[in-house]
Amino acid sequence: MLKRIPVSQLRVGMHVHELCGSWLDHPFWRSRFMLKQERDLARIVEGGVQEVWIDASKGLDVESGTGDGSPPAVLREDVDRQIDLELARAVETARPARVSMEAELERATRICQKARGAVISMFSEARMGKAIDAESALGLVDEINSSIERNPGALVSLARLKTADDYTFMHSVAVCGLMISLGRQLGLEASQLREAGMAGLLHDLGKALVPSEVLNKPGKLTEAEFDVMKKHPELGHGLLLESGTAGAMALDVCLHHHERIDGNGYPNRLDGSRISLYAKMGAVCDVYDAITSNRPYKAGWNPAESIRRMAEWAHGHFDERVFHAFVKSVGIYPVGSLVRMASGRLGVVIEQNEAALTTPKVKLFFSTRADMRIPPEIVDLSHKGETDRIAGREDPDKWNFRDLDVIWAGDNAPTTRPKAA
Repeated sequence: MLKRIPVSQLRVGMHVHELCGSWLDHPFWRSRFMLKQERDLARIVEGGVQEVWIDASKGLDVESGTGDGSPPAVLREDVDRQIDLELARAVETARPARVSMEAELERATRICQKARGAVISMFSEARMGKAIDAESALGLVDEINSSIERNPGALVSLARLKTADDYTFMHSVAVCGLMISLGRQLGLEASQLREAGMAGLLHDLGKALVPSEVLNKPGKLTEAEFDVMKKHPELGHGLLLESGTAGAMALDVCLHHHERIDGNGYPNRLDGSRISLYAKMGAVCDVYDAITSNRPYKAGWNPAESIRRMAEWAHGHFDERVFHAFVKSVGIYPVGSLVRMASGRLGVVIEQNEAALTTPKVKLFFSTRADMRIPPEIVDLSHKGETDRIAGREDPDKWNFRDLDVIWAGDNAPTTRPKAA
C-alpha cells in the first residue's frame, strides 16, 4: 500500500517508493529503495525533501498515533482520484515555457552531472552482478525530457561535450536526450517519449560486462577484440531481461541499435523491414553521439561534418525518414559546429532556429581576411535585417581551434580534449 507521509515520520526500515519534489533537488538518483541506514535518512532530511511516498507492503508502515503534529498519511488512491479530477477540469496540459539556450545551460549542466552519477552506479551494479532496477531511473529520464522541452538543444549539446574518460557513461545520457528529441520530431506520445528516453539511457548497459582493456583501449580494436565488443547488445539485453523492470522498447533498442537497414548490422543481421522504429531511432542517435564525442583514441568530429557524413551513409545504415527527422531535431549545423560566413568571418553555432535549419544563431569570433580573432559577436541569421549567411562548414583542426566548446558553452565545457587523429 502506497502512502504519502511527511519526512518527519520517515524511519529506517521503510521502503521509499518516491521522493516528492524535483529529481534534481534531492541527493538520490533512485526513486525506489529500502531505507537501511540512518545516514541515508539524514541525507533525505538535509536535502530539503518535505514528503515521501512509502510502500507499506515492502517495509515498515507509519506508526499510529505519532503525536508529532504532522498531517496524517495520505493514500495513493486518494491522491490519484484528486489528480484525475483536476486533469478533467483542465482545458489543456500546461507545458514548460520555451527558454533560451543560455537560460537552460546551467540547469542542463546539473542534470548531466547527476545523470552521469546514476549511469556510473548502474554500470557498477551490473559489474557486481546486482539486479538492475530500470524504474529507478524514471526521475532522471523525466528531468531530461523537461530540459529538452524547455530548450531542445541545451542538454543534448552539453552531453556531447564529454571527456574521453567519461565517454561510456555520458554516451548513455546523450543518447537518452537524443532519443527524446528525435521522438518529439517524430510525433511520439508522452508515454512513448518516456520509454524512448529510458531505452537510450539503457541501450549500452551491456558494455558494463565488456572487459575494460577492450572497452577503454586507446587505439583501434583487433578483429578479436571487436568480436568481444560486438557482444554488448546481447549482454545488455540479458541484464535487462533478468531485471524484469525494463520495458519492451528498452529491450528492443538495447539488442538492435547496431542493426543496419542493409542487413549488415549485428547481432542478428536484420534488414530494414525487420527493425522496429525505435531501434532505427537508437541506431541514428548512437552513431551521432559516438562520432561527435571525444574518445580515448581520437577527438570527436565537428557536429556539422558528422551530419554530412551520416547523410552519405544513410542509404545503407539508417532509415531515411528517421534520419531526416533526426536532422530536423539537431539541425543541419548542430550547436557547436564551426561555420564560415559569406562575410569571411568564422563562427560557432550556439542555437538552432526551428523554423529554418539554415539560419541558426552564430557566435562570430574570427576574421579569415585579417587572420585573427575578433571580439565575439552573436548574430541571429533568421532576422530579416541580417545580410550575412553561412557559406559552408569548416574543420576546427584546420584552424587549430581547441576552444570551440568553451566559446559556446562557457564554463560548462570540459577542460580536456584528445588530440586529433
